[in-house]
Amino acid sequence: MFVSFFPQPKLFFSSAAVWSLAAILFWFFGGEQLGAVFGLPPAVAGAPPVVGIAVLVSKPFLWFYIYFTICVGVFYAFWRLYAPHPWQNWSILVAALILFLIYFNVQISVAVNDWYGPFFDYIQGLISKTIESTNAEFFARLATFAWLALVGMNVSVVNAFIVSHWIFRWRMAMNDHFMTNWNKLRHIEGASQRVQEDTMRFAQIMEDLGTSFVQSIMTLIAFLPVLIRLEDHISELPIIGAIPHPLVVAAIAWCVFGTISVMIAGLKLPGLQFRNQRVEAAYRKELVYGEDHADRAQPFTTAELFSNVRRNYFRLYFHYIYFNVVRYTYLQADNIFAFFVMGPSIVAHRITLGVLNQIPNAFGRVTGSLQFLLSSWSTIVELQSVHKRLRAFEATLQGEPLPEIDQRYLARQSAEDPA
Repeated sequence: MFVSFFPQPKLFFSSAAVWSLAAILFWFFGGEQLGAVFGLPPAVAGAPPVVGIAVLVSKPFLWFYIYFTICVGVFYAFWRLYAPHPWQNWSILVAALILFLIYFNVQISVAVNDWYGPFFDYIQGLISKTIESTNAEFFARLATFAWLALVGMNVSVVNAFIVSHWIFRWRMAMNDHFMTNWNKLRHIEGASQRVQEDTMRFAQIMEDLGTSFVQSIMTLIAFLPVLIRLEDHISELPIIGAIPHPLVVAAIAWCVFGTISVMIAGLKLPGLQFRNQRVEAAYRKELVYGEDHADRAQPFTTAELFSNVRRNYFRLYFHYIYFNVVRYTYLQADNIFAFFVMGPSIVAHRITLGVLNQIPNAFGRVTGSLQFLLSSWSTIVELQSVHKRLRAFEATLQGEPLPEIDQRYLARQSAEDPA
């Protein structure tokens, strides 16, 4: 799954993690200020954020674009020299472009959140008749949002197109790798399904899950400073009272509670899902045999195999009951948790209409990124089952023992076809 697309996967991913961490730490401990040497200094501390599309071409952002390009270039040059790989342009350069576009879209979301404050304070002033304005000014403020939305929409479209091609290239690499070793793999039960269907499903799930995961990390990094900046309007938390960084503490505690609850409730689901895939494969294989051999797929055999399918699905449905109770209860409570946190500050008249829109939006972005496991658990379960099947498939190429179900199939094949 990975060696076909990435050079030396274990070393590659560990080096990518270390290099990314080093680049991030250097950025926060001097790299951001280094831009001043080239005439691209960081934003002045305490200055109000730039509102509108201009923030994306401001000097701090231009320096970050250059810094990101240099970091990617160094990483790519190292791997091109150390371990050349036929797919490294896609697995490194295009992957970096996808990361950048996701980051760019997250920054547009931050810019929109910064627009909320002054715009809704302006609306509050109009409604309370404390300020005067004109139609031209009102529509100009709306146009600021429209430009951000237009750029964000087009970047999302371009990124979705690139991600789809990147994922299909990964599937191409897996397909080429498996077909090159087809003679070693063809005797494994469901070999054709694993090469065609499982690689397709793996690629599709990775497209959705991988993009969501990266976006969650980028959102967390981008919106945590926004949340910290908005804490000036929060006087205390309900029940707990006044504490340092109340919004960050509340967001992290709430998400840890929800994630742990859902993980405990869904602990059995990956194994049950994998078991379902095995009985489905056994039933499908018997039906395939029945297409070519009159003595196969007899009613008694198929009834027994389908009985296994039914029993496993009913067991899975039962365990999903309490999992969904926990998950949906938490998600419903999540809809009002931000207002629960802001309650004392609203009552104390510390929050304006603009801040009332900014805090739930930023809080929701942070909690949403921290709730990645919770919102994607069903997809993760499916990915785990597909990964287990492909991993068992690859074990043959690496000289590892076959899973028991594949050993039984190979023995049956040998008995039916001694040649």
